[in-house]
Amino acid sequence: MFFDYYYLILVVPALLFALWAQATVSGTFGKYSHVRSASHLTGEQTARRILDANGLQNIRVEHIRGNLTDHYDPSAEVVRLSDNVYFSDSVAAVGVAAHECGHAVQHATHYSPLVFRNAIIPVTNFGSKLAVPLFILGLIFSLPMLSNLGILLFALVAVFQLVTLPVEFNASSRALATLENFDYLSPSELRGSRRVLQAAALTYVAALLVTVMQLLRLVLLSRNRRD
Repeated sequence: MFFDYYYLILVVPALLFALWAQATVSGTFGKYSHVRSASHLTGEQTARRILDANGLQNIRVEHIRGNLTDHYDPSAEVVRLSDNVYFSDSVAAVGVAAHECGHAVQHATHYSPLVFRNAIIPVTNFGSKLAVPLFILGLIFSLPMLSNLGILLFALVAVFQLVTLPVEFNASSRALATLENFDYLSPSELRGSRRVLQAAALTYVAALLVTVMQLLRLVLLSRNRRD
């Protein structure tokens, strides 16, 4: 979209924060990926134990290439762990593996924020693609209704990212509680995993901030055009 001073004063600072958050999670994960757990459980072994303990023997644990590409795929019922998590017995790997299993448990127990987020995915996917083009067309052709539709669709993207926060925070809480209750990590090791998961959560906060600032920018641009 065309450059304007709202982008400079609203979006750029949010983007810088997002870059800092991404660097923080990479640095924190890198630091604790060199701290081996006393149990010597790998990420794959940790995930398998947590899933089995929750009666989720049907959920597979698979290796996926990449760095921090870990995720839970509800449609395939599989937890996928990246190179530095699947094979590693570091406190960072154990924490990330437990976090992804937290998502599997959320799905199995119909955790309400996750159910709501999944329900609006088709709409938000549609909105993320069309929001800005519709907004620009509305400005170019002086069609406020079109601009407003673009703003509304972009707002739905913000709602999706807002709902993502409790989903991610809850998955981390479940992970840390499980690691502590089953003694997969010692108290000192648990602190390292907690820092990794807190750093990862910061990236979701940053993503929401960027979207909110973009949304505010669109609203201000639309209002100025009308004036």
